Amino acid sequence: MSVANDDYAPSGEDAIPAILGRHLRRLRTRQGLSLERLARLSGVSRAMLGQIELGRSAPTITVLWKIARALDVTLASLTRFTEQGGVVVVRQSQTRTLVSPDGLAQSRLLAPPGEGRGADVFEIRLHPGGSEVGGGHPPGTGAHLVVAEGVVELRAAGDTILFDADVPYACVNVGDGDSLLFLVLSHTEILP
Repeated sequence: MSVANDDYAPSGEDAIPAILGRHLRRLRTRQGLSLERLARLSGVSRAMLGQIELGRSAPTITVLWKIARALDVTLASLTRFTEQGGVVVVRQSQTRTLVSPDGLAQSRLLAPPGEGRGADVFEIRLHPGGSEVGGGHPPGTGAHLVVAEGVVELRAAGDTILFDADVPYACVNVGDGDSLLFLVLSHTEILP
């Protein structure tokens, strides 16, 4: 399958209002709201909402917060700067692999930071004896670990495969060959 994606990253500050505007329009129309109805729900004028949707206005954080609350979405999902209606292709060449100081662990984020749609997905390769140590994520962050290859020992509070990631944890390759893991960190956003 060949997929072209010119909207993967904004091409500078000028692109941000246009992307935000298209995303706001998509969220509003999916909920069947007119500009007038969203204006009443949010307390943001119809004219301002129209300007935002056309990409002619860069709203303040307060205005964005009011709109997000009216749409019953998080501020993070409202201000996501990739096109939500299409396919985002992240080429391997667009990602960066982090290597531990001892060279036994490699970690690669499989989506741009914050664009994992509520989760960050990491590919982790551990050579024999290598370990991936984590923790200290914000409260509410959960982890789902998938061991695709190899033998791994998980050291965490409670030693579970689904665990809270706001406590220290470590994944250690205790086998003779490489281990391949996929770590999904899910982020819970609390709306007021």
